[in-house]
Amino acid sequence: MSYINFIEFNFNDMKNILIKAMAICLLNMAAAGSAQNTRFKTKNPYYSRTSTTPLKVSNSEWKKILKPELYQVAREGATEMAFTGKYSEFDEKGTYYCAVCGNPLFISTSKFATTCGWPSFYQPMGKNSVKYRKDTSYNMERTEVLCGRCDSHLGHRFDDGPRPTGKRYCMNSVCLDFVPFKKK
Repeated sequence: MSYINFIEFNFNDMKNILIKAMAICLLNMAAAGSAQNTRFKTKNPYYSRTSTTPLKVSNSEWKKILKPELYQVAREGATEMAFTGKYSEFDEKGTYYCAVCGNPLFISTSKFATTCGWPSFYQPMGKNSVKYRKDTSYNMERTEVLCGRCDSHLGHRFDDGPRPTGKRYCMNSVCLDFVPFKKK
């Protein structure tokens, strides 16, 4: 087998694998439904898109309520795999809320196209939407972004975003709920 045939073979294999992976992701997204039905083991008494009262809920309590994939990222600080989240290449107009507690986080007009593999925004919705914490894991210095109401891990903020802020809020899709703007 020549070097060029080997490259073509690998490219075609990778292309087929990516197509199958995308099909699986699309099927999972179609089956997802609303957050109250799919992200929680039981009804979440803390979820509200209108309350601004800060929550002080233990992780043991969250573990009883949240499904494992949301709990792992939101409460343990894990990261979903790049390019797998449902909002990575999503371009509808609306509001993004915390999937754990319903706190308003970002408006779609602050979302921008990026090649990092996660939905990215240049600013949060309001000054109390998010909180920040220094993150020195993996021998890096980053700024962790937490929900301003329930302290759930959302992602990280970087200083390589577009104008007007120069910030990139790189968020995990699993930690976001999206509600489209109402049509006029």
